[in-house]
Amino acid sequence: PPAHSHSDWIGPPDKHSNLRPIIFYVPPEETALERRLREARQEAQASNQRFWARHNCTFRQEKEEFIYSRLKAKGLEMRDESGQKATLNAEEMADFYKDFLSKNLKKHLQYNRDWYKRNFRITFLMGQVALVRALRWLRQRKKNVEQ
Repeated sequence: PPAHSHSDWIGPPDKHSNLRPIIFYVPPEETALERRLREARQEAQASNQRFWARHNCTFRQEKEEFIYSRLKAKGLEMRDESGQKATLNAEEMADFYKDFLSKNLKKHLQYNRDWYKRNFRITFLMGQVALVRALRWLRQRKKNVEQ
């Protein structure tokens, strides 16, 4: 982001995780509480990035293996006569999706628990930052009225 920017910047989707990375704005006079909030958001982003990059890689690999094994069982190749990639019908792919989700249920449940914990912490910190800013604004306003 340019030096004069005063907001977070969101990038294009990552090719592995499909998540859009965020470059967080760091104000010049960031308080310790604001820094804790920014760092919590950065850690949540990094954790999400790691999980979804691994998950998507595993998904693509297992999907290719599934398609290959099903085509091989039918006596077909991965590419047809015209060079197009062979596919399976929706019903056959539904079997893969169901099995994949069942096999990864514990990982998804753990990810969701972690996600909720991180987001609760972020929300709590956001509330604290908002309260501190509101009190600062009220003090400043009171000071200006008295002058």
